[in-house]
Amino acid sequence: MKKILFVLFFVFLAGCLAASAQTVYSVDYKSDADVKVYVAKYKSDADLVVYKCKYKSDAQGNNGLWHFVNYKSDAKKKIYFVKYKSDADMVIYVTEYKSDAGWRNRSKMHLMM
Repeated sequence: MKKILFVLFFVFLAGCLAASAQTVYSVDYKSDADVKVYVAKYKSDADLVVYKCKYKSDAQGNNGLWHFVNYKSDAKKKIYFVKYKSDADMVIYVTEYKSDAGWRNRSKMHLMM
């Protein structure tokens, strides 16, 4: 019985991790977006430091590893890039290094869940 529960737990955990992959799609209209995003020039201004992953499998969890998809239906979140910081739900900084990715303001984490 314990083995069955153990296996079921790991199947559930794997499903949760797969469901939280950060696949995003950039929409053309603010009204289509789940989250409005402003891109900061400086890392210190960001709520989230984002690394753009080349492969969907690299973008697991809610930790700033984003994979941009070509189709809206493939995305976990639809985002709209705003021109002004005051219009944004969340401020991001795009990094060149995967190890830099992560939340700087954890109060905004719910926006990408």
